[in-house]
Amino acid sequence: MAHKKVSKKTREELVRAVGERYRASNQNEKKRILDEFIAVTGYHRKHAIRLLNKAGARQTSRRPSKARIYDDAVREAVVVLWEASDRICGKRLKPMLPILVAALERHGHLNLDEAVRSKVLSASAATIDRILAPTKFAISGEGKKRTKTLPGVRRSVPVRTSGDWKDPVPGYMEADLVAHCGGLMDGSFVHSFVLTDIASGWTECVALVV
Repeated sequence: MAHKKVSKKTREELVRAVGERYRASNQNEKKRILDEFIAVTGYHRKHAIRLLNKAGARQTSRRPSKARIYDDAVREAVVVLWEASDRICGKRLKPMLPILVAALERHGHLNLDEAVRSKVLSASAATIDRILAPTKFAISGEGKKRTKTLPGVRRSVPVRTSGDWKDPVPGYMEADLVAHCGGLMDGSFVHSFVLTDIASGWTECVALVV
């Protein structure tokens, strides 16, 4: 028997309509509904059973839209904390947040409700960097591509981040050379050579004329 070809939309509507009756019926009624469905569509019996069973699963498996967790109030609070910490990275800012939030609120520079404070304090280092990304981009503009470190240099010079120090004794230092060039590397300008003791946070700065 030749079956009249129906459109995809009509076929989907038919599967949904018949599928509801099929799943709500007992075994004998399912057999009758299945026979009618096959007679109309011409589907193979096993394929028809799969379609009628999947119709309900497909409707219930739709994921709800993801709610926005970190709103503008959280972003603004993180920006204030980032500025107060002299714009350090998320990995270093994360462990400082409880101290910074308490200090800024105590001196009246920050006033957070409980929900915002909870979200700020629970944000991971990666989330903090993600929240700050638009602000950093607005400050720096398009920015410049960083020069890739040569593999040989990377292997011969050990590098640690702030999270790798664990519990160091005083005497281990982080060093940085800051160029006071106003964004232009042409000509001569002053550099600041900065040494920070990891354990105590004590910092010494020396001006270098280049």
